[in-house]
Amino acid sequence: MTNKSRSHWLILVILALAQFMVVLDSSVVNVALPAIQHAFGITESSLQWIVTAYTLAFGGFLLLGGRAADLYGRKRIFLIGVTMFGISSLLAALAQNGSMLIVLRAVQGLSAAFMSPAALSIVLITYREGHERNAALAVWGAVASGGAAAGVLLGGVLTEYLNWRWNFFINIPVAIAVVVAAVKLLPAHEAEERHNDLDLFGAISVTSATLLLVYALTEAPSHGWTSPSSLIYFAISAMLLVAFVVNEQRTRRPLIPLSIFKIRNLTGANLTVFPVIAAMFSTFFFGSLYIQQVLGYSAVKTGLSFLVVPLTIAITATNIPRVIKRYGYKPTLVAGPILIAVSLFLWAHIPVEGSYVRNLLPAFILLGVGAGMSFVSSTIAATSGVPARQSGLASGLLNTAQQVGGSLGLAILSGVAASHAASAARQAYTIPTDKIAAYATVQGFHAAFYVGMGFAIAAALVAFFVVKETKRDVNVDAVAPIAH
Repeated sequence: MTNKSRSHWLILVILALAQFMVVLDSSVVNVALPAIQHAFGITESSLQWIVTAYTLAFGGFLLLGGRAADLYGRKRIFLIGVTMFGISSLLAALAQNGSMLIVLRAVQGLSAAFMSPAALSIVLITYREGHERNAALAVWGAVASGGAAAGVLLGGVLTEYLNWRWNFFINIPVAIAVVVAAVKLLPAHEAEERHNDLDLFGAISVTSATLLLVYALTEAPSHGWTSPSSLIYFAISAMLLVAFVVNEQRTRRPLIPLSIFKIRNLTGANLTVFPVIAAMFSTFFFGSLYIQQVLGYSAVKTGLSFLVVPLTIAITATNIPRVIKRYGYKPTLVAGPILIAVSLFLWAHIPVEGSYVRNLLPAFILLGVGAGMSFVSSTIAATSGVPARQSGLASGLLNTAQQVGGSLGLAILSGVAASHAASAARQAYTIPTDKIAAYATVQGFHAAFYVGMGFAIAAALVAFFVVKETKRDVNVDAVAPIAH
């Protein structure tokens, strides 16, 4: 490997490490929530905002962050995002009350919204389309899909053996290392556009619409999907989105040129990853609750039980570029969600007194293989044929589809699980009294997993009918040259 090639792969390591930190922080605090609640005396209704504040800000500002990378320079936006992320992590670790922690989690999410699309857009222009970029995106896909599962493990270990604050302290040395390495290794990555005029109305309208939508989806299960507050939030979000589309059609320099959606595979990949993430979130959320609350595992044991998922994803993502080189990314993009659907089918049959090896391990392995295939293939499809000047925007669109898909999926599936659990408890005439709660909980999980399975099947159908791969896409060179 030449020095120049080695430098390019070091750049990938830096960017992947930053992305791993972003994804990790979406799940690392889940296991630590009981400890945080005890430390600050936070109510159950407020506790969810430690997670939601992060995902809300992250999902809401991704499009703005992606476009900012195109307009103001990728390296500049990336460094600003990582620096803000490190500082907000330090302040979150030192938080003195629940309100302060929730606000700082939102700042973390905002920082990640600028950092993540800038990082992916750098990957896209560093490697030309072909096997070389596919290999790089395989690493990116493994990080994106494995970070959430790794976060459950790391959060359990840090919380049980150190302190919940270490879930945030751990980001600081990583952020410092990424900034130092990025300053030395990343090329300038000047702005691709000849102007730096930001479509302010477009930015405000689409960001507000996304924030309100994610907020409404998060709150609807507790307030009711048809409650006045939920309907108002959905209506305002829809009106802002319509205003955004009208503005983008009329303004001279739009935030999101709508012509980008004419790139068929970009649109198809985003429509595929949306339900895939909605389906996968059910496993991490309900699976963690099942393992801790029903099987009675400790925080560390729960984290270790998920370890097979990132390991399987890493193995799959490492090998999938060779499969894609031979058969193309469409077959793997269709097969990935199908494997996730099979995994969720197994989860939909977990018993109250389940066995890890018999009931969970096969489902975890299938999930890891399906996730690795889906994320790598969808990232390749979503970025193929995208002009360099719009790579930040394409990155922001893909990340937004993931975040909104996750929020939507979790909101719907939580409502399904709660309603079916309540119904099962009322009808549990033959179940011993001391086991009704566990029985009802598991029945609720079953219903949620079946709905998640439907999401995964829908993703496979979208990939099959919408994504179109040309012969040129499949027959790429074994080693494509790296863009300098």
